[in-house]
Amino acid sequence: MWIELSKKNNILYQIKSKFVSLKKILLILSIILLSSTLSQAQVSRNNPVPDGQVISLKIYPNPATTYITFDFQKGFEKGLLIQVYNFLGKKMYETQDLSEKTTLDLSEYNRGVYIFHLVDRVGKIIESGKFQVSK
Repeated sequence: MWIELSKKNNILYQIKSKFVSLKKILLILSIILLSSTLSQAQVSRNNPVPDGQVISLKIYPNPATTYITFDFQKGFEKGLLIQVYNFLGKKMYETQDLSEKTTLDLSEYNRGVYIFHLVDRVGKIIESGKFQVSK
């Protein structure tokens, strides 16, 4: 009798732990789905930089498969830096060699959401956004 009760409790515990794991997975998947639907297009705001100049940045295509283009509509200046991070915070790319249209090859990128920062000469983030890689 005691052994049967112990077995039933053990089975119930296993079912409960699988259910909790399933709830966590569903929560993570819903967050990813929400962020991917919100990132269908990324057009930046017009952000003033410290000297009063306004930067307007457009990125396309979004979602991307083979490349992503950072297109400065206005306010481009030398000395800006682009940093790209994966969703876990690992730096994937960084360059100071920016032109008015900078294209990033995505052949080494996995499917997912990536975050970019546009950084000025003094290290301040003046623009931030995200894009999606879908292969």
